[in-house]
Amino acid sequence: MKLRSVALLASALAGTSVILAGCGTSTSPSAPTSAKAPASIGNAAVVGLPAQVSLNWFFPIMPATAYSVYNNQTEFNMYVPLISVTSQDKLDYSRSLASSITANSNGTVYTINLNHKYRWSNGTPVTSADVVWTTQLLMYSSNTSNSKLPWMNGGAGIGGLPTRWKSVKADGPYKVIVTLNTPSNPAWFIRNGLGQIVPAPKSVWDIHKNMINEMNFIKSVGNSPQLSYYKVVDGPFKYDAALSKPNNQYWTFVPNKSFDGQKASIGKLVYDYFTSSTSEFSSLQKGTINVGYLPFHLYKERSKLTQDKFAAAYPFGFNYFVVNYNSAAPGHFGTLIKNPYARQALQMGIDQAAMIRSFANGLGTPSIGPVPSKPLTPYFDQSLTNAYPYNPSAGKKLLLAHGFKLTNGVMTKNGIPFKFTLMYATGSTLITDEVQLLKQDLAAEGIDVTLEGEPFDSVISNNQSTASKWQALFWGGGWSYEPDYFPTGGGLFATNAGSNTGGYSNSTLDSLIKTTYEPGTGAQIISRMYAYQTFVAKHLPVIFMPEAEQYFENANYVHGVMKNYNPVLNLNWPNSWTITH
Repeated sequence: MKLRSVALLASALAGTSVILAGCGTSTSPSAPTSAKAPASIGNAAVVGLPAQVSLNWFFPIMPATAYSVYNNQTEFNMYVPLISVTSQDKLDYSRSLASSITANSNGTVYTINLNHKYRWSNGTPVTSADVVWTTQLLMYSSNTSNSKLPWMNGGAGIGGLPTRWKSVKADGPYKVIVTLNTPSNPAWFIRNGLGQIVPAPKSVWDIHKNMINEMNFIKSVGNSPQLSYYKVVDGPFKYDAALSKPNNQYWTFVPNKSFDGQKASIGKLVYDYFTSSTSEFSSLQKGTINVGYLPFHLYKERSKLTQDKFAAAYPFGFNYFVVNYNSAAPGHFGTLIKNPYARQALQMGIDQAAMIRSFANGLGTPSIGPVPSKPLTPYFDQSLTNAYPYNPSAGKKLLLAHGFKLTNGVMTKNGIPFKFTLMYATGSTLITDEVQLLKQDLAAEGIDVTLEGEPFDSVISNNQSTASKWQALFWGGGWSYEPDYFPTGGGLFATNAGSNTGGYSNSTLDSLIKTTYEPGTGAQIISRMYAYQTFVAKHLPVIFMPEAEQYFENANYVHGVMKNYNPVLNLNWPNSWTITH
């Protein structure tokens, strides 16, 4: 799973493929073929980032504090993943470093054959040594019990990292053997486990020969793409420091001429930073960016973008805000929120339907569990209903029944008021409108919410290491299921998981999550997924918020943007874009 802002650019069961129904996009009529790029743009794709979102990590293993889809897009631009998937969640070997993967009968040994064609930009081949070194670093940085780690892999817990992984070894220059200590469902492990491996060049990065020292070094240069370490890549693009102003202005990539896949035809790929979604819309209007998004509050103004194509799509994910369970949380909030009735009261104060209707132009769907209803997949239990629909009166009664009393307008028990600060991502009118309505509706229950706006990067930088500084977080876009393309909760809700931001822990849920990893028939696997999501829907480790459909815009002269958008990866392939001149 990866964090995303509100605006942004199942698998094999019993030998068959799960198709992601509805993963296609709705688009406006085709653009005129006569549209041509203006001379001021030339052969450059200029992409508008969501408001107050920056690219801030460039090494292909991301820490929890930078675990976003935007950094992931950068990663895929610069490096070839071991495994990629299609928009139907099938393995896509055409975009993968692996050419084939086989598993033994009980799913404990995985043999990975590498495609011989890929080479680093310095001319050396990408080999098993690169895969093994990166995987060992991935395993080490996922050890949540090691308090000395300089940073933790944001994907710790996903794909069984590191507890199920026994060893990774090279068998010659183009074969890797990964061994697990527990029988596992290959469809799950290949996607969620092996899918996390994005090899870096060992010859460049294996400097210190000590994992702690190596991680400290990577931490010091993770956001310094101008350094020489990032000049050696095997992906379709390379970072160009001379053409960039990375201090929240723009980041520029140029084609990697040595790339062994589909070479980019565009001359430059530029990511622009914006302070607000309104300024991004203005840049679309002016034509200074040619790939971006339509802000929700300006949906009715889309006719002003006369030179653009519009499309809408649901990424494969769900939306929520995080509550801090840590006892160090300010105002005894961690102690309070551990009570299920407190979370139930919160959820009953969230008017998802009104948020969709009033702020998202009616184009959205309520989140009621951890598996999205759109796009529809067999993983989603269609019999699942909203366990705690909007009903602030019932929420208030629930608190009163558990000993709270209304004191100066705030529900209070044992001298502790039900009040908290919700830190939310600024720059998006949709997010601001949602949290203001949330504050108003929860006040009707006697829950006092203080709103604190911060940039997206600042909001997601919080986790259990900063537990004494926050109570609740809402970055606005929830999660996209990548690299956990098999949508279990190992990386999000399992005890001590790398992206378990709030520090939730429940032994029953841990057991339910583990069962989704086990081998079985298609019916058994689906049954386990249903049991997992039913538990999450009822126990509320997070507070669900509505999932809005995402709006995309690109200039008529830029082609292939939506054709190559993958809602499962929640990524695009800019090397497949073309520009008409």
